[in-house]
Amino acid sequence: METALKPGRDVSRQRDKPQAKKKRPRRYWEKETAPTAPAASPGPPRRNKRKRKPLPQKPGNTHTPKKPRVLKKPREQRNSEPQRSLSGAQDPFPGPAPVPAEVAQKFRRIDKSKKLPHSKSKTRSRLEAAEAEEEEVSVKAARSELLLAEEPGYLEGEDGEDTAKILQADIVEAVDIASAAKHFDLNLRQFGPYRLSYSQTGRHLALGGRRGHVAALDWVTKRLLCEINVMEAVRDIRFLHSEALLAVAQNRWLHIYDNQGIELHCVRRCDRVTRLEFLPFHFLLATASETGFLTYLDVSVGKIVTALNARAGRLDVMTQNPYNAVIHLGHSNGIVSLWSPAVKEPLAKILCHRGAVRAVAVDPTGMYMATSGLDHQLKIFDLRGTFQPLSARTLPQGAGHLAFSQRGLLAAGMGDVVNTWTGQGKASPPSLEKPYLTHRLSGHVHGLQFCPFEDVLGVGHSGGVTSMLVPGAAEPNFDGLESNPYRSRKQRQEWEVKALLDKVPAELICLDPRALAEVDVISLEQAKKERIERLGYDPESKAPFQPKPKQKGRSSTASLVKRKRKVMDEEHRDKVRQGLQQQQQQKGDKAAKPVGTWLSALDRFVH
Repeated sequence: METALKPGRDVSRQRDKPQAKKKRPRRYWEKETAPTAPAASPGPPRRNKRKRKPLPQKPGNTHTPKKPRVLKKPREQRNSEPQRSLSGAQDPFPGPAPVPAEVAQKFRRIDKSKKLPHSKSKTRSRLEAAEAEEEEVSVKAARSELLLAEEPGYLEGEDGEDTAKILQADIVEAVDIASAAKHFDLNLRQFGPYRLSYSQTGRHLALGGRRGHVAALDWVTKRLLCEINVMEAVRDIRFLHSEALLAVAQNRWLHIYDNQGIELHCVRRCDRVTRLEFLPFHFLLATASETGFLTYLDVSVGKIVTALNARAGRLDVMTQNPYNAVIHLGHSNGIVSLWSPAVKEPLAKILCHRGAVRAVAVDPTGMYMATSGLDHQLKIFDLRGTFQPLSARTLPQGAGHLAFSQRGLLAAGMGDVVNTWTGQGKASPPSLEKPYLTHRLSGHVHGLQFCPFEDVLGVGHSGGVTSMLVPGAAEPNFDGLESNPYRSRKQRQEWEVKALLDKVPAELICLDPRALAEVDVISLEQAKKERIERLGYDPESKAPFQPKPKQKGRSSTASLVKRKRKVMDEEHRDKVRQGLQQQQQQKGDKAAKPVGTWLSALDRFVH
């Protein structure tokens, strides 16, 4: 309950005492100024109101000239002034960080050395906009390369030491604990020999023993997903688009299992299968059989796309080209044939060896192919249109299995020995002069595959499975949106949906994928001819000359015919003139060539 103040001395003292105000703190936009009158309070500066001057009155009949147009400065020039932050400090390095041209060139996909074709202005503007966008994307990718913490490395010996003499035990002792755990041996002699397959992310491993043992595990954490015995010979095993599905080539038919070991499908149209290859961007499972048929199975819809008869007997050597998804088959006559589901005949045939082909492998860039045969020859071929051998090496024992890594290392299994060769870089062929690493196993090799994104080589042999450490074999950084080894189940399901939406049709598989972006001139001309035959005339041909009517009696029939005849004669003269110029040019070319005399049969002995 409030009480009223009693009239007295206290009231008079409060009236006489001036009310003292608290000092207001200075803001960051205010400057230190001299203290003004005590009644003035600090605050943001007030804007002085402009006094509007009275506008002069325009006389009625006077003409005022227009003011000149003031061009605005471009945005780059307006922002070129040094920007200040709220604290007033100036950025010593304004603007985005510069990117070296060499680094940006690595991510650029458009060749600027080629000039743009002479086309319409609208098309040309679109091409220029696409080039500008590509340039911006390459610069952003080069700038974000700093976030890639891992770098590829190689094994180097001290003072000229041969790296092939370094044992796996020495490498395990030198590396850290996490990398040393990636080297292990699985002793499975009871069900061997083994074939193996890594998933696309490189996190899961599938094993298939000749005596029916099938297992899938997370080889990093050593967690077993499933383990079954199919009670039938297993010839090959392969992961499909994810680690949730597994294709097993059994003695009679092709079977599909999930990661829990439950049989989902039995494809009886694919019988006596010897080798399996999965095309991830097309969702196609390619199978090679004893009967000589190459079959393509679309796993997204469960239908057979095509079955091609190679007419070369039993097929037990098969691999894929990761660049263009072309299947390479090795035959007993020393020929390697290249196949596409869109063509019933082989795209190309390459004579590689004098004996049967034992193994074939293609590097990830699609430029080089390695083959080995019964003649103990190991050859590297150039696949960029020439199909010529680049290098060859005679091995003391022929290589029965070959595999390329993500960075171009080549591994070959010869009996119970695994040799690895390396090149100058990712896009260079491996040098066969000196092996990079050598390792001896406890059994004969029956399967080789490099693990994606890990410096690990998986070897299946008659004694089980061995995981070797091969420094510098894999890409050190992975794309989290494409192949993420740490993705969850929900992320995997979302990735599957996106991959199915981006599925590439099987009809687009060809030797040169860049040809899909070019114009098919032959088909275009054929369509034009069919259109002319259907319509009875050429709609794109030049319209005949029709003279315009003139006045004052100059549009008579005779004058119209005369003008038409004049235009026809001019066109005829132009054609004759062009024909004469071509004839003269051909005669000049013939005269420039030296005309040699007839040689006799005795001229071969004259030097």
